[in-house]
Amino acid sequence: MSVNKLALIRYKIIDECLRNRVRKWTLEDLIDKVSEELYEYEGIRSISKRSIQADIQLMRSEKLGYRAPIIVKDKKYYTYANKDYSITKINSNPQKTEKLKEIIGFLKQFQGFSYFDEMGEMISKLENYLYKSTDQKKNFIQFETNKLLKGIQFIYPLYQAILHQSAILLEYQSFKAEEASQKIYYPYLLKEYRNRWFLIARQKKSPYMLTLALDRIIGFQELPYEPYIEYEGIDFDTYFGEVIGITKSERDRPRKVTLQIDKQNEPYVLTKPIHQSQQILRQDDTGIIIRLDVVINFELEREILGFGQSIKVLSPRDLQHRIRKRLVKAAGLYEG
Repeated sequence: MSVNKLALIRYKIIDECLRNRVRKWTLEDLIDKVSEELYEYEGIRSISKRSIQADIQLMRSEKLGYRAPIIVKDKKYYTYANKDYSITKINSNPQKTEKLKEIIGFLKQFQGFSYFDEMGEMISKLENYLYKSTDQKKNFIQFETNKLLKGIQFIYPLYQAILHQSAILLEYQSFKAEEASQKIYYPYLLKEYRNRWFLIARQKKSPYMLTLALDRIIGFQELPYEPYIEYEGIDFDTYFGEVIGITKSERDRPRKVTLQIDKQNEPYVLTKPIHQSQQILRQDDTGIIIRLDVVINFELEREILGFGQSIKVLSPRDLQHRIRKRLVKAAGLYEG
């Protein structure tokens, strides 16, 4: 690997460190982190202090187009003056464009292989980004995005923590909490649902699985000396295969849910099943009756409510009662 490519890797690692505001980073901490990551992926054992200092100066300068607002607090700790800054957020430059072309060309060589279908969306996103970066007038495909979405910068470092089975000290503030708290977690899975990302993890000394929204994470750091406790339950494909969305506890079990869909919405449900367990029980001139074997949760209720007057819950009765209660309450908003 060329020096330029290694330098880009170092910049990315430094960037990830400075974005993590839970931890304070000395120059020695940055050297250790870069050395650790480069040894893990490239077999390079050590990085000199001079190299990291030069990297920081280059990131601060205009030579690479970064102009990173790196400051030193208390004459010791390195951080970004702007907490929202990242070198990954700046506009593409010619070097990045050429590298992206190489990556796309390499990936497209795998067309025709069985696993390429799962890569197709990713490659389309990369290629569309390339066109947009070189010609602002061109945009051939639009994906669902949310530019206000927070927390996506944690996806890669959390993935690395899961991959290397590292316990983490995570600062988190739920919507219900008045202030954030720091706790030790064992991360197991990253999961996306409706363009929002979640971390499935267990808190230290707790037997229960938790679902943490990435947009509520303030920051985290790996704890290399904290023993990691592996997840020994059922595999996650099975665990989440019984649920719509991400709301589920280990004690929840799927139930038989039957729904009646009117004729107008029948094609949408047939071409895009509500859940992978969907079965057709009856189909006639009035519509269809389907069965789902799913955990009853908030996301299921929201999916049903999204059909409005076009759907009716036939069973179970407790779900039917909850949906009816929600609809009555919603209708009450329009009275008077």
